[in-house]
Amino acid sequence: MLKTNGAFALATTRRRPILRPILLGLSLILFAIGCGTVIGETRIPVPTVFQAIANRVFDAGYPLSPIDEGIIWAYRLTRAIVAACCGAVLAISGVVLQALLRNALAEPYLLGISAGASTGAVMITVAGLGGGVISMSMGAFAGALAAFAMVAGLSYLAGGTTDRQGSVQIILAGIASSQLFNALTSFIIAQSANSDQARGIMFWLLGNLSGVRWPDVYLAVPIALVALLIIIWHARALDAFTFGVDAAASVGVPVRRVQAVLILTTALGTAAMVSIIGAVGFVGLVIPHAARFLVGSQHSRLIPASAVIGAVFLVFADIGARIIIPGQVLPIGVVTALVGAPAFAFILVRGQRL
Repeated sequence: MLKTNGAFALATTRRRPILRPILLGLSLILFAIGCGTVIGETRIPVPTVFQAIANRVFDAGYPLSPIDEGIIWAYRLTRAIVAACCGAVLAISGVVLQALLRNALAEPYLLGISAGASTGAVMITVAGLGGGVISMSMGAFAGALAAFAMVAGLSYLAGGTTDRQGSVQIILAGIASSQLFNALTSFIIAQSANSDQARGIMFWLLGNLSGVRWPDVYLAVPIALVALLIIIWHARALDAFTFGVDAAASVGVPVRRVQAVLILTTALGTAAMVSIIGAVGFVGLVIPHAARFLVGSQHSRLIPASAVIGAVFLVFADIGARIIIPGQVLPIGVVTALVGAPAFAFILVRGQRL
């Protein structure tokens, strides 16, 4: 009996350290989403927010203004949920690429995904490719995949013989792909776009959550969860990759398979998020460093911490984009850059002093 009680107590103590950070992370994300739903351009009382959600979820029947209920349910809540998903995916993608490439400046857009998505979007909206059948999001996703395929093909053809050469070739291939697709985007806009189209596409290129609705939520949430689970599953392999490919192979990591799975996961996840909200910079670069500063470099802690911080950061960045200038919504990429650049400088200087 004593042995049984002792085993139960030991299992309980082991479970608590796992449950606490999970509950804390979920609480922070839910708090951020709640703030994103409550705070906005139009002042709506907090009880009204909860009543509107209760009407939609539980059919509670509270007498509310259809305008207020529509703003809360179809505009603010969807923005907050998608922002959280995008922030989490971009952050964990940055963690993966920084480990695989052993480069502190690696981020999801290093693979040319943002530039390819931009080209795909302008080909649909400006050049009229698809004849109105294909949406801008689908065009952006296809462009992102095309850019990633170009990076993968170039790095494969270059065929580095060492770990260092392979990382450098991926980075250089990403730069080449980004430059090509950025040039194509600029050419299409200069040739075909009028002033209104150019302004709209530039707004989208800097990140735009204004058009997000529930179908985008149904797409973003599963992608974020699947990407998070796949990357967490490979946390120990990422720990090994931080010491190089040879070190990872020496401890039994199937190097090529793991690299392919993780890079494909980050590429598809990033492509999907960029196709929904556009290019949002600094999240995949700064958040992994901030999380590393808080929880250390062990990926079993670093990955979920980055996901939570990225989700919370992007939700509050979206709140800032909506309220900084009264009566005007800024591109969310402007806010992330204004906050991310000083934060990255602080982390860089503080890290050198430690």
